[in-house]
Amino acid sequence: MIEVKNLTKRYDGHIAVNDISFKIEKGEIVGFLGPNGAGKSTTMNMLTGYISSTDGSVFIDGFDILESPKEAKSKIGYLPEIPPLYIDMRITEYLNFVYELKNADCGDKKQHIEKIMNITGIMNVKNRLIKNLSKGYKQRVGLAQALIGNPEVLILDEPTVGLDPNQIVEIRNVIKQLGKEHTIILSSHILSEISAVCSRVIIINNGKIIAEDTPENLAKKYGSENKLYVRIDGDENKVNEVMSEISSIESYELSNSGTDILAEVTVKKGIDARKEIAHSLLDADLSLIELREKEVTLEDIFRKLTKRDNSVVKNILETEKAAKEEEKNESDI
Repeated sequence: MIEVKNLTKRYDGHIAVNDISFKIEKGEIVGFLGPNGAGKSTTMNMLTGYISSTDGSVFIDGFDILESPKEAKSKIGYLPEIPPLYIDMRITEYLNFVYELKNADCGDKKQHIEKIMNITGIMNVKNRLIKNLSKGYKQRVGLAQALIGNPEVLILDEPTVGLDPNQIVEIRNVIKQLGKEHTIILSSHILSEISAVCSRVIIINNGKIIAEDTPENLAKKYGSENKLYVRIDGDENKVNEVMSEISSIESYELSNSGTDILAEVTVKKGIDARKEIAHSLLDADLSLIELREKEVTLEDIFRKLTKRDNSVVKNILETEKAAKEEEKNESDI
């Protein structure tokens, strides 16, 4: 449904997006992640045809976004980070305007717009001026305009900005439901939302794609297998003394929650340290409340891959470069 080939964007010598390629199949919900300045928003703007690329191509259902913009854009619903709202219009007026602007043809226009207002939860405020809405409701109206015309592809840039926790869960459920009928690219800084909604994740940093896989596979690939989480009831100084003497522990960090001592432990590779830790704490008359492997979150992976001076990313890019050179040499032969 979406195919990106060698996409590049330069600004006055600065490379914002550097030769990236990826595919998104019909019906996928894909998280597109990157720190500020990584090239994420630039990429999304090129996907929608809002800005042109310096090199490379974007295909939406087979249509080149630059060579066949009308056909390609008719298949896209876009919610930018700042929703494109006309704040002096009422919601119903605005959505009718967007319907006409898109030259949509969805049968009964009124029924189509009402369905979208129900999906996005704005039916109860449909006659209010947009400028009088809260930030959360403005975000919902922005999502509604993206759905006008029933586009096959939805590109959502920070769709939960300004929403309270209950509204975030509601929009998450809406996106999951929309994923049954649409192909979705979702950008968000709330990584727990990406994990909950997306079947695949693409991470971009410094204009390059540095990871692309399911959240589960990324956790296996980049997560630490030698981390333990230990919760202890006892004196912090005594806990520190015991931990420092356990031979299977490589390093640890203690924090005091006020009721318990929390220890994040790195154990030596190839060693199951759980028995030694448990016995050592019990022998010291310390109460072991919890001992488990530390769960690797998407946030952990994101921080690991996007931190500065990252040897992991350097190795990824060097491997990618070598693979491209090998592919070029084979084609030359």
